[in-house]
Amino acid sequence: MAPYSEYTQSALEVLRNPQQTMHWYAVPLLLITLYIITKELSQKHYKVVLGGLALWGVDIFNEIWNSMICFISGYAPVWGTPVGVGDSAWLLMIGYNIEISFMFIIMGITVCLMLPEDRKARVLGINNRVFFCLVNTTAAVIVECFLNYCGVLTWEWTFWQRSCPWVLWLIGYLPFFAAAFFVHDRPTVKQSAAVVGGILGFDALLIVLCACLGWI
Repeated sequence: MAPYSEYTQSALEVLRNPQQTMHWYAVPLLLITLYIITKELSQKHYKVVLGGLALWGVDIFNEIWNSMICFISGYAPVWGTPVGVGDSAWLLMIGYNIEISFMFIIMGITVCLMLPEDRKARVLGINNRVFFCLVNTTAAVIVECFLNYCGVLTWEWTFWQRSCPWVLWLIGYLPFFAAAFFVHDRPTVKQSAAVVGGILGFDALLIVLCACLGWI
């Protein structure tokens, strides 16, 4: 088993130790996120919020298996958030910080607000759900590659690199937007909530299991 990479070791030193890294900006970020959620709920955009939570939940699932790869391999996560460049206020998992968490909740709500009410409407000849899924996935991968280029997001496995962005596209982001739009388009709010409950419930079970095994 290979030793942990330098980037991974730097992240492990502060993993879930907010007393070493916490910054005040995390508090207004929390309030901004809560404001957005509250604002949408006050306008009865329940499916928009649930779609956002679905995207957030699928991201958490990705972060869980990313942590599993790190601790099972003993080398590195597929993506990491190292200390020293782009420091986080709070590293929750080896490649997942508090800023990323807030970002994905807001992203999920934002992309659901983009959706036309007519599910069959077309944009440039493409069904609007497919169009916004493809466009947002591509935009997210471009941002991800830029973050890697800046060094704030590290990739240390050969299959997950800027040279093969289609892997990030298919695994990293396409499922996020597909899940958000699927939940948003359920016939009833109750059905949307049930799907979100299933996603977050599965995440919770995985977190407990991985915590017991030391994989997170």
